[in-house]
Parts: sequence; C-alpha cells; structure tokens
Amino acid sequence: MNAPYPAPSPVFDNLSEMGNPFRDRVTPGDFLEQAARISSMDLQADLQRTSEFLYSYRGSPDTFASYRREIERFVQWCWLIQGLSLAEVRRQHIEQFVEFCQNPPRHWVGTKSVARFLNAGGERAINPDWRPFVAKVSKRDHKLGVAADPKAYVLSQSGLQAIFSVLSTYFNYLIQEEHVDLNPVAQIRQKGKFLRKRQGSQAIRRLSEAQWHEVLNAMDQALPEDPPRFERALFIMSCLFGMYLRISELAESDRWQPSMGDFHKDTQGNWWFTTVGKGNKERDISVSDAMLDALRRFREYLGMTPLPLPGESSPLIPKLRGKGGISSTRQIRFIVQDCFDRAIERLRAQSEPEEADALQAATVHWLRHTGISEDVKLRPREHVRDDAGHGSSAITDRYIDVERQARHNSARGKKISPV
Repeated sequence: MNAPYPAPSPVFDNLSEMGNPFRDRVTPGDFLEQAARISSMDLQADLQRTSEFLYSYRGSPDTFASYRREIERFVQWCWLIQGLSLAEVRRQHIEQFVEFCQNPPRHWVGTKSVARFLNAGGERAINPDWRPFVAKVSKRDHKLGVAADPKAYVLSQSGLQAIFSVLSTYFNYLIQEEHVDLNPVAQIRQKGKFLRKRQGSQAIRRLSEAQWHEVLNAMDQALPEDPPRFERALFIMSCLFGMYLRISELAESDRWQPSMGDFHKDTQGNWWFTTVGKGNKERDISVSDAMLDALRRFREYLGMTPLPLPGESSPLIPKLRGKGGISSTRQIRFIVQDCFDRAIERLRAQSEPEEADALQAATVHWLRHTGISEDVKLRPREHVRDDAGHGSSAITDRYIDVERQARHNSARGKKISPV
C-alpha cells in the first residue's frame, strides 16, 4: 500500500489502568489529533461507547484482550484513515476494512507483541514500538534465528473469523445503546469470499505417544538437578494433561485464584476439581486416580497433608520464592517449554529427528488437546465434554480421529500405475 497512512497509536489501556467508563467520561487523547475529519462530539461519543463495550468484558480478561485487539484496529482505521464516525459505517466499509487487514501498511505491522502503554514518571505513556498488527514466525523458525518480517504478515482464517464475529457483536451493542442505526456486518451476504469453508474435521494438534513419553522421562531425569523446580513442573504438566486445564485456569488472576482447596471430595468419596474457564464459566472436573496420585506426590513434597483439607486456601501452583501462586501465564509457558526442550534433546539423542522436529512446534495448549484425545478413546464423549468444558459434543467429536485413521488406511493401497 502506497497511501501515506498516519502512524497508529494505542487507544485502549489494560483493564488494570482503565477507569470505569460507565461512571467517568472518557476523553480523546493527543494521539487522536489526526482524526480531525471527525467532529470532536462524534469522536467523544464513539470513544465513550467503545470503552463501555470493552469494559463490559472485564470479568473475562482473555475476551477483553481479544475484543480490544479487533476493535482497536477497526476504530483506528475508521477514525484515522477513513475519517468515519461509527454511525457512518456501512457494509462496503466493513469489506474495505477486511481488505485492509489482509494487507496492512508496513508501518502498521510490528515484529513482536509489546505493551500498548508504559509507565513514565508516574504517568502512562504511549509505547512507540506498539503496532496494531504483528508478524510472527513459527516456534521452530524462531529457535533457528529466523526473524519476523512485516512484509510477510498474513491474516489467518481464524483472524478473519474474529473480525466478523467481534465487529458484529460490537455493532449489536451500539444498536442497543442507540448509538448507531444498523449492523453493517450483518448486511454482508457473501462473507464466503473472505472466509474459506473446510470440508471434514481438522486434525487436532497434539503430542504423539513417543513425545509425551519423552517429556515425562525428561522431567524424571531433571528432578535430581533441581527438585523444587521440577516437582512443580511435573505437577503443572499433570494438571494440563490429566485435567485438560487451560493455562489461564492455572494462573492467578483478578477473577480466579486456583487453590488446593479447589480439589474436593463428594459424599460418595469421589474427588473433583473446580475451575473457572472461558467465559467466566465454573465447572467441576472429575479427578482420576492417576491425577490424585500426582496431587499427593506434589503435596507431600511441599510438606503438606497428602490430600487437601476442606476450605484449604494454599495456592495450587506456588511460587518458588515469595508467597502466593503464579500469576503469570508467560511463566507457566516457560516452565512447559523447558520440559519440551529437554524432551527434544532426548529424542534427537535417540535418533528420532522427526519426533523432535514435530515437538518443536508444540505449545502448552497441545497438552490439553493430547489429554482430551487420549481420554475420548476410552471414556463416553459426554463425560469428556463436561470435564473439558466444551459447549457441545460437536467440539469433543473433533478429538475422535478413528474415522480419519480408517480413511487413511483404506487409501494406503491405492495405486497410481496400473502395473
């Protein structure tokens, strides 16, 4: 794109720094001086309603973050590039915005995720390195030293779906608040020209049996090296695999502080774990005997009773130094990645380069996928569905790969040459 687009600046801060827009008036900052084609009254009203919309999701930090990302890109485009107030947006503008997101100007694309604002002299200051879009490389390429290139930015199909989904929800809210008259996203009749439809189910990204086996072996080998560190790592991995927990369900946050007391026994002597997952939904997860053994091992190492007592408030994943539990999902990612890296070294030493290369692409979430995929082979899918917190059995069905295996087996003997 050769048009001289203005440089973007962040609009919405973190929840912890955001005031209550339902109570306080939100005012445009100096960063929106370039939005001169919009009347100050319209800009003020747009900013106020948008802040209220985002603040409505304060109970779910993950949803807030994803909605903020999509909305921030959109209002930047409307206000700074098109000179549009929200009430002026129509169907053709949404289509133009999608095309813009598919090929954003290079100076709107960063090479790493950074904070929107920084603390400077007790004030919140714009981070000049922030960009609305971020070009990324795979984990494997990153380890090989390949740098992200803004020219290589690609908007994924999931990213496209998020644009339509979030903006439609956003405009429905604005209609309810009588801020706009229509939902321009709903007027688009041919979203298919942007979104690809997939035939059949997509393979679930998960660890192979050999990879998971070596991850466990790597932790056993590392335990004498640093018992506090790797006993905790082993318990984290057990929770992610054995109870299908998401990383956000292990880390402490404003809405959720996982504790040992979240393990509890019912009147029939069965153990359960209560967590708060996506959408701020609470669910009970059935605890297997193996998971209960992992819990006993970790608690006995910490010098606690073998199993939690009713009402116990000690953190589920304690810090190694200081009090309280781990509150950083990034720290948990580092812990899991270290275990993966050690397993990769073991696989290479065993002359298993393909397994090692495949494991390099794994993320923390693959442990949840792997646990579900293994269990759905043996347990009723409805039971796995409820433990995993899936909204429907159709989601759980994606983890049943028997049909894919059968389809591939039937294709294995196909011939190309008639001879």
